[in-house]
Amino acid sequence: MGRLDEEDDSMIAARHYNRYVKIYTRTGDFGETGLLGGQRVSKAEPRVQAYGEVDELNACLGLALGVGLDSDLGDMVLQIQRELFSLGALLADPNVRAVDHGEVTVNETAVRRLEEWIDRLEGELTPLSQFILPGGCRGAATLHLARAVCRRAERRMVGLGADVVGTELLVYVNRLSDWLFVVSRVANARAGFKEEVW
Repeated sequence: MGRLDEEDDSMIAARHYNRYVKIYTRTGDFGETGLLGGQRVSKAEPRVQAYGEVDELNACLGLALGVGLDSDLGDMVLQIQRELFSLGALLADPNVRAVDHGEVTVNETAVRRLEEWIDRLEGELTPLSQFILPGGCRGAATLHLARAVCRRAERRMVGLGADVVGTELLVYVNRLSDWLFVVSRVANARAGFKEEVW
């Protein structure tokens, strides 16, 4: 047993965490936030609104996992959540340096993966001839909500402009909303919920 004035690794880690990663910083108390790179902007700035919508979408997907999804769908959702963190970082970086951060990227490969998932999942569904009302089982209803939030995030990103956001990110978020529509239908079909048509 060490002396009382010695710190074990967990105490050092806790002290390090509290020193460098505070939950509140007071820097946003007057309506400003920091972009990656340090630039201070209004929290109402279109770029901030765009990555805020992406964050809300990610939270909706977390809710979908919480209410319960089949494991294969849950694995897809987790992959998308990681990609959404990368997307948020890209939107928060006016210098696009975030493209080098982390291992998960939002690129053409991610878009192709979404398309492959859509094609595979559509094999479980009967083709649509009418519009359907969002809802059904808890998982499906939450995924429908995520789809609507995804479309809002897309609109915010389009508002920034393809020259700011990049066409690859716009394609990704558009395809993601398609996937969310299909996966919500699959969740209902697997749960035995009949879709309500308009």
